[in-house]
Amino acid sequence: MIFIVVKFPVKPEHVEEWPRAVDAFTRATRQEPGNLWFEWSRSLEDEHTYVLVEAFRDDAGEAHVGSDHFRDGLEAMRPLLRRTPEIVSTTIPGAEGWSAMGELTIG
Repeated sequence: MIFIVVKFPVKPEHVEEWPRAVDAFTRATRQEPGNLWFEWSRSLEDEHTYVLVEAFRDDAGEAHVGSDHFRDGLEAMRPLLRRTPEIVSTTIPGAEGWSAMGELTIG
């Protein structure tokens, strides 16, 4: 599984419009056959930063980055950002999704 987390530092004047600006990109990515999840959150430490947590099957990364909606999504984001986003991208061998947290079992 390819696991990616990206921090997007949005200009203050665009922070409320961010979800609408990335909506087409988000919907198209979620429809990709190799997408496992694609979830946006807003940082509690910096209200002007959105955090994207996404995962793809091992063979799906190239198709995602090569897609028209990826290119269009980046262009929609570019004028709304304060600086270059920060990313962590790694492959987790053998993983196929979320696991239960053993340290905090409920029920």
